[in-house]
Amino acid sequence: MKTEEITLLPITVFEGANEYFWMDDLKQLPEKYRFLELPNRRKFYILLFVERAQGAAIVDGAVIRLEHPKVICIKPGSIFSLESNGAAVGKIVCFTEDFFSIRYNNNMLSSFSFLGKEYGYDIRLDNLKAGEWKLLLACMQDEFREQGKGVESVLRSFLNILLCRLDREFDTGFMPAKKNTQEEKVKQFKLLLEEHFVTQKAPSFYAGMLNVTTNYLNKLCRKYEGFSSGELVRRRVTLEAQRMLHYTVLPVADIARKLEFESVSYFITFFKKNTGVTPENFRKTR
Repeated sequence: MKTEEITLLPITVFEGANEYFWMDDLKQLPEKYRFLELPNRRKFYILLFVERAQGAAIVDGAVIRLEHPKVICIKPGSIFSLESNGAAVGKIVCFTEDFFSIRYNNNMLSSFSFLGKEYGYDIRLDNLKAGEWKLLLACMQDEFREQGKGVESVLRSFLNILLCRLDREFDTGFMPAKKNTQEEKVKQFKLLLEEHFVTQKAPSFYAGMLNVTTNYLNKLCRKYEGFSSGELVRRRVTLEAQRMLHYTVLPVADIARKLEFESVSYFITFFKKNTGVTPENFRKTR
């Protein structure tokens, strides 16, 4: 169902949540929180651990079936909805970047390889690993429910373990890496891009923020991302346009305005150049 706007959910929509963290069982989740069945956007991360279920998680139009044990990571800003029966078994963990960064340095989340993916990330678990996740999350949920002394520190420690395990699954050739200042610069660029892509579409803006030349930023982006900085900016703007075209009924002119294009015609030209179709044709095929 398409709406005028994509709903932006705060983490506090969940019963018992604080501003930083919440978790619960998957059982009866869609019945309790009907809004999860509709496309929504959040400012927090979601980890879905599926032990067994029927249905799907839909992330930016990609359908992830829930039939097998798996973990699904949904990043802030992506469009997400959940279709599941009431008998689903598993856990949902929601957390903000600030919650994690209170204990760990601000760049820690960006150091996890799987969180650098452009879209959502899911990984299937064998029975042994599913059992390990089940045990860890049960202990984590006990801490959350009891709210004992130092609960937030304990929850962050559990969360760090879960994210490290996901990172190892994503990179099976995991090796402790030395800090790479070039790669860190690219990560900083991507964080800045996420914050400013609507208002700042020129690579020179980001190069200036990072105190490097545009050519050097291009070189780093091609090395670590496979695209120039300008291409990464265009891909991010295009992704947002696609989300709005697919999930809302906003006129193309309104989408162009929200993305701060100089004119509707320029937006249409930009979109067609980067996708091969006009915004209206893209909408018709979705």
